[in-house]
Amino acid sequence: MKLYKVEDFGALGDGKTNDAAAIQKAIDTCSENGGGTVVLESGKVYYSDSVSLKKNVELHLQKGAVLKATSDIEGYIRPCNMINDPKTALVGNPVTGKPSFVFIYGYEADGASITGEGTIDANGHSFVNRKSQYYVTGDFYPRPTVIYVENSKHISFKDVTIKDAPFWTLHPAGCYDVEIDKIRILNDLDVANSDGIDPDHCCNVRITNCHIECADDCICLKSSKGNSEYGPCENIIISGCTLVSTSAAIKIGTEGVGDFRNVIVDNCIISRSNRGLSIQIRDGGNVENVSFSNCIIETRRFCSDWWGTAEPITITTFNRDENTKSGKIKNVRFFNITAKGENGVLIHGNSENYIEDITFENCSVEVTKTSKWPCGCYDLRPCIDYGVEKYDNAGFFIRYAKNITVSKTKMLWGNVCDTYKYAVDADNTENLIFDRFTGKGALDSYRAGTVNGKEIESF
Repeated sequence: MKLYKVEDFGALGDGKTNDAAAIQKAIDTCSENGGGTVVLESGKVYYSDSVSLKKNVELHLQKGAVLKATSDIEGYIRPCNMINDPKTALVGNPVTGKPSFVFIYGYEADGASITGEGTIDANGHSFVNRKSQYYVTGDFYPRPTVIYVENSKHISFKDVTIKDAPFWTLHPAGCYDVEIDKIRILNDLDVANSDGIDPDHCCNVRITNCHIECADDCICLKSSKGNSEYGPCENIIISGCTLVSTSAAIKIGTEGVGDFRNVIVDNCIISRSNRGLSIQIRDGGNVENVSFSNCIIETRRFCSDWWGTAEPITITTFNRDENTKSGKIKNVRFFNITAKGENGVLIHGNSENYIEDITFENCSVEVTKTSKWPCGCYDLRPCIDYGVEKYDNAGFFIRYAKNITVSKTKMLWGNVCDTYKYAVDADNTENLIFDRFTGKGALDSYRAGTVNGKEIESF
């Protein structure tokens, strides 16, 4: 494969000179000649405005090379000319369009890739301000996305490190056949909206062997309104990842105008996160055929500015606003899950839309107090009816659900908080089955309202 060194096109790599024109010229020339590899050399820092990926071009960062984003917003590509107005944004969803600013952009860039053991430094702290000791955010929204590739096939991201994102880090949208392997995303845990990987209306995606640390969600499947011209988010494999998040480590939603289906999550370890595995449906898209297996989850509470109250597993569907009815969630499986955190499993549908066909098998849930933040609540945001609601904590908290099976699963209590009450707290449920379910400790009682069509006090 032919190599194109950016120095041959005028790049200096001195960390001061803007090398964007030279890097872009190398990419364009490579693509025009049928493809090849554009090389950023070890030991150099390439300070740059935005660049565009092109068809069949591999952007390769050698180990020790740094591609650093400019701090000048005028140097960024703008796929969308909209800065979201809070007055017109949907409830809990200000991201209603395509990214407004992008550092590395690709459109119809079939066969493109970013590889190598070098670093992409997104220079995110140039675009944020501290709001409290617990989080920072920016003066405009959305802030720059680091990598946004749209309507492209057979694309790959391998081995690179991406750090200090001001907003979403890696956002493929409307893409087919996406390979993401052995990348590191290292964002500060107090930078709002610095998601890790956000496949959006994508099909046939493999996310494997990655390490991600970020505020907000590490890996989040989306079907956003801004990219609604594309199909469902489907045929997704997430495997072998280690994840740390101030929100959810792995999430489906909340942006979900289209469907999500055929998702496998396996062999992942989640630690120091505000949530573990989360399905949050607020728009019209539906979720079905999802499997989580062989995962270890550790959760702890953060301040209330972040969504989540340390639920290791969350499955919720609520209407986003008065004009938006939420989609259905059904056929979700959890096998061999070990969870330990300050809260239990949350399953909460609504009176018009029950969550259906959820199975837990060979799982362990331990609820134990570890942080300074209060217990006795569940986070149901975003939606018009609920917020962070006060409830006694339970190993399994279930509302508006049917065909729920918990088999060969145990519930444990660690350091006790005065709001830790029940192994199972269920109401408005149908066909709720606990088979070979065990609790350990003093708090292994059950509470129930309407279960299987009957008003009862306990199982």
